[in-house]
Amino acid sequence: MLIFLSRFNTVKYYIIISFFILLLSSSIRHILFNSHGFDLGIFDNGIYLISQGKNPYVSFRSLHILGDHGAWILYLIAPFYFILPSIYWLFIIQAFTLSIALIPIWHLAKLMNLTDGKAKTICLIYLLYPLIFNVNLFDFHPEVIAIPLFFTALLSVKLEQIYGFIGSIIFILGCKAVLALNIVMMGIWLIWFEGKKIYGSIAIFSGVFWFIIATQLIIPAFSGEEAAAVSRYSFLGDSVGEIALNLILKPQIILSYLFTGANLEYLFLLFIPVIPVLAWQELTALIPAIPTLFLNLLTDYQPQKDLVHQYSLPIIPFLIIAIIASLANHKTWFNSSLKIRIWSLIAFLALAKYLYFFPNNLYLKNIHTWRSSNEAINLIKKEGSVLTAPQFAPHLTHREIIGLAIDNINYDLIDRYDYILLNLDNPTGYISQEEIQKLIEFLKSKNNFNLTYEKDQIFLFTKIN
Repeated sequence: MLIFLSRFNTVKYYIIISFFILLLSSSIRHILFNSHGFDLGIFDNGIYLISQGKNPYVSFRSLHILGDHGAWILYLIAPFYFILPSIYWLFIIQAFTLSIALIPIWHLAKLMNLTDGKAKTICLIYLLYPLIFNVNLFDFHPEVIAIPLFFTALLSVKLEQIYGFIGSIIFILGCKAVLALNIVMMGIWLIWFEGKKIYGSIAIFSGVFWFIIATQLIIPAFSGEEAAAVSRYSFLGDSVGEIALNLILKPQIILSYLFTGANLEYLFLLFIPVIPVLAWQELTALIPAIPTLFLNLLTDYQPQKDLVHQYSLPIIPFLIIAIIASLANHKTWFNSSLKIRIWSLIAFLALAKYLYFFPNNLYLKNIHTWRSSNEAINLIKKEGSVLTAPQFAPHLTHREIIGLAIDNINYDLIDRYDYILLNLDNPTGYISQEEIQKLIEFLKSKNNFNLTYEKDQIFLFTKIN
């Protein structure tokens, strides 16, 4: 193991550069008011409340933080907020976990007898895979923490370190309940294709056990309903159990949802960045990714079919393993490290969302209201409850009560808020300008609210005590 650790110097600069690029990108996006209540605000609010010893009930989600995905890993992040309550901890953790995955990736490549040059190339394939950069920009999601843990679990199998494997599995399961399905399939793969019966059995048992506990006990207990994503598969049933049953009993429905143009495009996006270095003989390494791939193909929810959102993340570790094995055991379309790196760079330039930071693009659309937005936010006291726009929410989530000014606003609940901060210039896709204007006129007509700030179509109303 010491020999492997000594090789860390070859990738440490990749890790450092990656960490700072990812951290800077997500931080700038947030500073420019392009982060959102969904999902960054949800996790920030829940973790903040945990750190303050309060019930982590996210008011604008109307849900206890464990009722979302059973992600108990969030409780381990809360001590950082106790030291200093800051949303930037989430950006730091996300950038760090995505970057630190290079250490087990490097070791896995060397264990498969790849040269130092090829091992470095594998690291660059991972870093330049468009989803890594893109998901870092899309707010924060705890399943990002599972990415290096999947690699350490696989490395522990290779090194026959069973306690490292068990530890990795436990923390992966704590990131999101649905990852238990990947753990189960990883167990099947380890037994049938890798001959690791003990490791495979541990994975299958722990995955099945946690999936049942999380989906049938923890999530319903804290949310009062089924897991959040169940509604995306309503054509198969209204519960996890009913969906699982209909997957077996109604194959004709499944086929009609799988063979679509959107799915063909999704598969193209998923594999095109790595197709020159992927040998078909090593596709068995993707067996643990089947639950994620199947769920993404089965739904018509578009964010599960792109390289922008977090839904394809569990595929990445096993895709990288397949690439390592392909380069180690077969003559792939590209074998030259230079060609592979150029292809990865082209894929990144084509599919990564770095252009959002360029002038006249998505992340600079709010620049003309940046100063006024900050001025309005600074007028809001920390103790006060707030109703606000989705892009302002992550800047105001360190409080117990916060609401989002989105479609179907309940006017009967307006008086529960001490502050109402609205953005008429850019209401986002969650609500129309007409609805925001209607709310502004309603607040102006109320005797118990004062318009305390108005500039650049940013409106702050304060309740009169």
